[in-house]
Amino acid sequence: MDQKIIALETERFANFPQQPHGGKLVDRVLKGKEREEEFFRAKQLPTIMVDLEAVITLEMIATGVLSPNEGFMNEEDYKSVLYQGRLKNGVVWPVPLSFAPIGNRNKEVVESLSIGDEVALADETKEPVAILKIEDLFAYNKEERAAQLFGTTDRNHPGVDSIFRRMGDVALGGPITLLRRVDWGPFEKIRLEPKDTWRIFYEEKKYRSVGGFITGANPLHRGHEYIHKNALETVDGLLVQPLVEMAKREYTRNEFRMLSYRSVLDTYYPKERVSLAPLRVTYIFAGPRETVLHALIMKNFGCTHALIGRDHAGVGDYYDKYASHSIFDDFSPDELGIEVQLYHEVFYCTRCSNHATEKTCSHDERFRLKISGTGIREMLRHGIMPPKEIVRPESSRIAMQGIQPKGLDDNQHSISPVGKTIKSMFPFYLEATRLGGTYRKEKLTPEELTIRDLEAATTDVRLNADRIYNDIYEEYTYIGDADRDMQRQWVTEAREALRQQQEMVVEDLKEKVKQAPETASDEFLYQDKEESRKELEVAEKILADIPPALRAEELKYRIWNPLPYHRYRGSDEPENK
Repeated sequence: MDQKIIALETERFANFPQQPHGGKLVDRVLKGKEREEEFFRAKQLPTIMVDLEAVITLEMIATGVLSPNEGFMNEEDYKSVLYQGRLKNGVVWPVPLSFAPIGNRNKEVVESLSIGDEVALADETKEPVAILKIEDLFAYNKEERAAQLFGTTDRNHPGVDSIFRRMGDVALGGPITLLRRVDWGPFEKIRLEPKDTWRIFYEEKKYRSVGGFITGANPLHRGHEYIHKNALETVDGLLVQPLVEMAKREYTRNEFRMLSYRSVLDTYYPKERVSLAPLRVTYIFAGPRETVLHALIMKNFGCTHALIGRDHAGVGDYYDKYASHSIFDDFSPDELGIEVQLYHEVFYCTRCSNHATEKTCSHDERFRLKISGTGIREMLRHGIMPPKEIVRPESSRIAMQGIQPKGLDDNQHSISPVGKTIKSMFPFYLEATRLGGTYRKEKLTPEELTIRDLEAATTDVRLNADRIYNDIYEEYTYIGDADRDMQRQWVTEAREALRQQQEMVVEDLKEKVKQAPETASDEFLYQDKEESRKELEVAEKILADIPPALRAEELKYRIWNPLPYHRYRGSDEPENK
């Protein structure tokens, strides 16, 4: 890009409320005649074969998603990022952007290269995808990389495993140019690159603020929706970007996740303020640092705000519950250049009758429905649509079609133990007899639960999640409504009948007490006076426990005014008759 174009780009972004990270939006995509010439030349260069994950990374670099990086890091930047979370020039960057080819044939090519050389990068079609200009070649320590980046060298961690499984021994640093974009299949028609979103947000729609939300392997659920709609109260627009590559096979397939998002956004969101675009990004950076990376990616798409949930980019039990929040303590708002909005775990409280977090709800787990991505996937796998308070039916119906594998095996097991699913979604079931009910004398353990318990818990929620607050509301309105026409007449009549019936019981027992002997001739056949009195006392307490039946004539005392209405309307004179 020549200096004149760079100046025009700088002037363009100066008028926007956001700036690309590092001050420039990288564009390394060749077009037209230049692309044709470089594509032909690339076929004459030494070639390194790359996999889909590397192709995705090349596209991210070339289209500006990873600005200000123009290629793969040299050793100086690599070590600065690994230990300081910043490029050597001080710009925040949380993860090393490295290219270390693996495979015997690639190893031979790497050994033949020197600084200043160029090498073609080709995909499975053996056609060039990009050209890399070599500015550095360096060996690195895989254990050191894993320990610094992920805080562990455990191969069970997917990021650690990826280092040892997918990366060679020598890293190549230098800028790249992209020769060929890969077609995104069903996602191509809704694909948006940074150059597109900056134009849409700030030139066409004239936004002054945009919230970004990157989400992983789950269909859109009510926790997502809670975050989105809270943000939409304060920002002009929302960019939702589900990740659509490199997900594990047992997750909901990408196409169905995107369709589940579209169905909910079309039905429940303000369409003119929300943009949905797939994000092809690798999972090699899984962990808290990936959360910072995602914030910077949102910034490069033009977002002024990054919306971060509790377990953003979480990996099993390797990190603290809120590690994706505390990681931002290492960076100042000014150097990040995007406002990070952190959200606590979202759940549905049946007592509050709304979605909430620990910061806004005081009720205990007897009343809570948790929103667990893993739990949602397992319910879908079992063929059970989660309660509407957890996932909108528009989302879960489509997502269920895309979940693999489905059902139970011969031992009635799935991928995740059913007890773990119940604990993650319906914690009340282990502690209480029912949703909002009394505590069990002995808590249930996840290990003893079966698919029948999942069905029972789900049925309980479907029947009673709405009912808890509704019942409470009806009790309050029955006592509170002075206009008795608002109330159900049959409740009043039932209460009157209850009182009349119990009054009959009391009157008969009073007669019984009068006639009861001081001492019964046969305690198995007759009652003495003391026992009859106890029976009467119980009946009178039951009568006192019956709630009153309220009628309009009995509530006239509630309606009184110190002055007639015409005086409140402003007249000091007596009302004309």
